[in-house]
Amino acid sequence: MAYVLGFFAADGYITVNKRGGQFWCIQINDKILLGEIKSVIKSNHKISVRLRRKKTENTSYRIQIGSIAMCNDLRKLGFSERKTKSLAIPNVPKKYFSDFVRGYFDGDGNVWSGLTHKESKSPSLTIQTVFTSCSLDFLEKLKDKLAIFGISPGRIREKDGYYRLVYSINNSLKLYEFMYNGCSKDSIALLRKKQVFEKFKNLRLQL
Repeated sequence: MAYVLGFFAADGYITVNKRGGQFWCIQINDKILLGEIKSVIKSNHKISVRLRRKKTENTSYRIQIGSIAMCNDLRKLGFSERKTKSLAIPNVPKKYFSDFVRGYFDGDGNVWSGLTHKESKSPSLTIQTVFTSCSLDFLEKLKDKLAIFGISPGRIREKDGYYRLVYSINNSLKLYEFMYNGCSKDSIALLRKKQVFEKFKNLRLQL
């Protein structure tokens, strides 16, 4: 559930309709991942489809769960209807915090690996891990929390109204170990992101 909470922090929202009905929702482009999330929360709710309206858009999928009690629980954890710029780090038990981080990373994180200084005689293989948010406070607290687990403070940069918490090679590898080492076979993880770390590690061994 900590993974789902992290993913909700990235890509979820609470909505209240005109009749006072309250819903928490997750809408993403990855139907398979959303199905895994649905399974973890033991939901019988239908996954709805939003077909793309423009060629530049992707088809998206949404799960919407009506529950005043669950919405209030999310509010107590710091998730409001307008959480974009007021996102909070919930009080997740230490043993589950890596799951929360992996969930947020799968929603609003990115990892890139490749060669830098390609024009030189000895280009460098590098990797960079990024967490993105419109809330500076959220990223600052995430940075402080990760430092407790031995992941040295990354750099926070602002761009176009949002913020990026950036980690370079050594701490990217620590993040990999932190987010994935405790995973069981049933744990949720977005494989395409996990595989970027693994490809980098394999290439590094070959150099």
